[in-house]
Amino acid sequence: MRSRRWSIVAAATVLLIAAVLPGASASAAPHRVKPTVVLVHGAWADGSSWSGVTQRLLDEGYPVRVPPNPLRSLPGDSATIAAFLATIAGPIVLVGHSYGGAVITNAATGNPNVKALVYVDAFLPAEGETIFPLAGADSALAAPPETLFDFVPYPGAPTGDVDLYLKQDLFLTTFASQVKRPTAQLLYAAQRPLAFSAGNQASGVPAWLTIPSWDVIGEHDLIITPAAQHSMADRAGAKVTSVNGGHLALVSDPGAVTRVILKAAR
Repeated sequence: MRSRRWSIVAAATVLLIAAVLPGASASAAPHRVKPTVVLVHGAWADGSSWSGVTQRLLDEGYPVRVPPNPLRSLPGDSATIAAFLATIAGPIVLVGHSYGGAVITNAATGNPNVKALVYVDAFLPAEGETIFPLAGADSALAAPPETLFDFVPYPGAPTGDVDLYLKQDLFLTTFASQVKRPTAQLLYAAQRPLAFSAGNQASGVPAWLTIPSWDVIGEHDLIITPAAQHSMADRAGAKVTSVNGGHLALVSDPGAVTRVILKAAR
C-alpha cells in the first residue's frame, strides 16, 4: 500500500513540475515559427528576378512574399514596402537587391517584426545619403546620363523628372554581366524603369543601425562596385558573403543567395 501511495505522489509531482516549468519536457518546448521572407527587387528589374531564390525558399518551407517596388521615389517606395510589412504577422527577414537595398534600409526602420536584413549587390545608405553617388567612382553608372539611359516621360512627373530605362548594350553587357544571354535579353525586355529623382533623394534613419544585417557581394559587379559595397557593408556591420558574380547574383547564383538568407532566417 505504501509503495502504491508513493507512486501516486511521484506521478503527481512530475505533472506539477511539467505544468510549472514548461521547458521541463520535450513536449512542452515551443514550436519555432519560420519567418516570412520578403524579397524586394531593385531598379531595372521586377519580382521575377527573385524566381530562383523564391523557389528554393519555398522548397525549404519558408513563406515568401515578393511585393512590387514602385521605383518612383525613395521615401515613397520605402513607405509602400513599410505598409506591406505592417500586414505581416510574426517575424520577417527582409531582403533587398540593388536599389531595393536602399528601400529596405528605410522601410524596416521602427518595425520590430523585422529580425534580419539581407542585402544582395545592394545599396546600404546612411542617413542623408543619396543613391547614385554610392555606386562607386568606377561604376558604369558614373558616366553622362544620356549615354546610359533612354529617357521616357511619365504622367504627373515633377518638373524635370523622367523614367530611366537602361540602354540595351549597357543592360546586356554590364547590368546583366555573367547572366546567360537569353535570360539577359528577357530581363532587358521586361525591365522596369527608375524615376530619375529617386536616385537623388536623401535616405532616412537606416534600419541596419539596430537590425542584424547580411550582405551578398558580387565581386565582379559593374553597377555598384565591390569596393563601394564592402565599404557600405563594413559601416553597417553586415556579415559579408562574396560570390563570383556580377550585379545580378540573385539570377546567376540563386543558390548562394538563398543560403545566406537561410543563415539570416535561422
